[in-house]
Amino acid sequence: MSADQDSLDPRIRLAGERTQLAWIRTGLAMMGFGFVVARFGIFLREIEAKNVGPAQQFAFSLWIGTALVMLGVAVCFVASWQHYRFLKRFDQALTYQPPRWSLGIAVAIILGVIGLGMALYLLLRN
Repeated sequence: MSADQDSLDPRIRLAGERTQLAWIRTGLAMMGFGFVVARFGIFLREIEAKNVGPAQQFAFSLWIGTALVMLGVAVCFVASWQHYRFLKRFDQALTYQPPRWSLGIAVAIILGVIGLGMALYLLLRN
């Protein structure tokens, strides 16, 4: 296909829309999971209240949960910005130019670091 035919093909624009929506779903899932992690500390405090013994602090879940919510928000913003750039180039019939970095790889690395931190916290806490 030539560049003129590509600009008329609705499948290319729709593929970009599907990619954008997939990133929005990823961001929403991260925000939801972050909320659950942040509220898990409250659940642990309730269980701890029923046991006799010294009270422990569960503030770490609040920080990790908040970080996940903020990461989900950032993913939605960055994905929207990348999609805007894609549509602008597509409407001008310019060739595809991939971003300098991959949003998927960046999110995977950040989530891996957060997961490693959570695992270390759980191991060192007991």
